[in-house]
Amino acid sequence: MTRTPLSDVACSIARATDLFGDAWTALIMRDVLVGIRRFDELAQDLGLSRKVLAARLARLVEEGVLTREQYRTRPPREEYVATEKGRELYPVLLALMAWGDKWYAEPAGPPARVRHDTCGHLATPVVACDACREPLTVAGTTQLPGPGGRVGPGTRLLGPLIAARAESGAEPGAESDSSGSAPS
Repeated sequence: MTRTPLSDVACSIARATDLFGDAWTALIMRDVLVGIRRFDELAQDLGLSRKVLAARLARLVEEGVLTREQYRTRPPREEYVATEKGRELYPVLLALMAWGDKWYAEPAGPPARVRHDTCGHLATPVVACDACREPLTVAGTTQLPGPGGRVGPGTRLLGPLIAARAESGAEPGAESDSSGSAPS
């Protein structure tokens, strides 16, 4: 099945999921960010075919999310290291983990925990406002048009909806339903 590229959609979520839209890519990043960086170790941990793993790693390197760094010269061996762009995916993965822990954990509990090393406490990741530090929720936020927004594939209805809400001065979360005020 041919995948439709989303890189031309005027939506940051679409563009990000164009790269990270499959589970293997997210799991590769999870492993690299916690310290599993060598090809053979990634293949062993994930149980992924070497061909698929090589393709996903090549794309992550091409996109500047990972780099290849030599750790041995004879024979030459490389490992994958997250760039700044790759390290900034960590909060995204933590948010997915928190959601999965809430809705899909087994009765025994979540498969992993996160300790915040600064304070030593076990932490549950939250997405919060950078100004007031309150958690961001669908009911407490309103999407507004951004400078790169445009109506087109993937935003034919969303673009005008966001613009109309901005013009009407809709209250945060107003007219929210199951689709809410989905972020872009």
